[in-house]
Order: sequence, then structure tokens, then C-alpha cells
Amino acid sequence: MPAASLPSTLGALLIGGLSASVLGGMVNLQSILYYRSYYKKDRFPIKTLVAAVWLLDNLHTGLIWGALWIMLIQQFGNRDIDPIPWCIALTVITTAAVTVLVHCFLAQRIFLLSKRNLFMTVPVLTLTFLRLVAASVTTWGMFHYRSFTLFRAHAQWVFTIGLLISTVLDILLTGFLVYLFRTNRTEAGRLNHILDKLILYGVEAGSLTWCITTFVSSGKT
Repeated sequence: MPAASLPSTLGALLIGGLSASVLGGMVNLQSILYYRSYYKKDRFPIKTLVAAVWLLDNLHTGLIWGALWIMLIQQFGNRDIDPIPWCIALTVITTAAVTVLVHCFLAQRIFLLSKRNLFMTVPVLTLTFLRLVAASVTTWGMFHYRSFTLFRAHAQWVFTIGLLISTVLDILLTGFLVYLFRTNRTEAGRLNHILDKLILYGVEAGSLTWCITTFVSSGKT
């Protein structure tokens, strides 16, 4: 593979790694606040879910740091960045594991809020499963080909499909949650104020991941 442009490759990797570390720090802060304020009030499954997401997210951050170390330190001066570090391959399946846990939790909330409406819940769970399958195949492809050039030639379509599924899933979750929150509004002013905040959170969370996924999938990586 010919020498690649450093700003568009290793530079992008560095900026992405730093950004991911900042977001990982936000997850750590939220987890600490949860355990300080809500841990004793929640049921055991919720506590376990928070712990699993926290640990997996830290594992994901650690894998990113490992990839930065390999590509920026161990391979310093080597402009051939075609080999895929094992850390990068594992970040794909780790990310999918986190999103599966979160999406299953949201699907359960949709199931309860919609009074057991399977027409809302089943599509979310189906897309969640397909997202995990796409991530698993992508991870396998990275380990199998061990080269970004070969991976792009033979398996990039799987990675792109995974991003597309993730985008559609975020749109569905945002739409369903906003609809259910609005239909469950009451005449109690304080509760409506809380529901308004939940609606805003649902739109912001879904829109953020949607925009990021769309930006990544539209690039030439």
C-alpha cells in the first residue's frame, strides 16, 4: 500500500481517539453519579446493566488507547498503516455490545410504555440483532484480512450496512420514545415538565448518534 497522508489517517485517528476518551470520561462521570444517587433505589437488573455498560465502555476506551499506541508509538516512522491492529478490530464488537444492551433496555421501555405493542418493539429488537450480526462479521473480517485495503475490497459493505442499521435504529427509537412520551402526558404540570425533558433528551440522543453515524458512513474510510 502506498504511503498515506498523515493528517487524514493518523491525524484523524488521534483526534478520534481523544474525542472518544472525552466521551468515555462523560460515561464515567454519569456512572459515578448514578451509583452515588440512584444505586440503592434501582432493581438488580438495572444495576447490572449500568455496570456492564460502564465496564464495556472503559474496555472500548482502552482498546482505542491500545490502537493509538500501536500506530503512533510502536510503528513510529512507518507510513504504511495498512495492517489492521487487533485493538481496532475489537472496538467494533465492543461498541456493538454496548449498543445492544442500551437498545434492549430502550426496547423494554417502549414495550411497557406502549402497553405491550409488538409492532413497536419487534422492529427495534430485530434491528438490534442485525446490528450485532453486522458488527460480528465486521470484526471477523478485520481479523481475517488483517489489511485495510483487503477489508475495503471484500467486506466494507458489511461495515456500511451496520452503520445504516444503527442510523435507522436511532431514528426509530427517537420517534417511538417521543411519540410515547407525548401520548402519556397528563394534566399534572410537574409531570409534563419531566416528560418534556425526556422528549428533549430522546431527540438529542438520537439525533447526535444519527449525525455522527451519517458523517462516518459518508466518508471514504
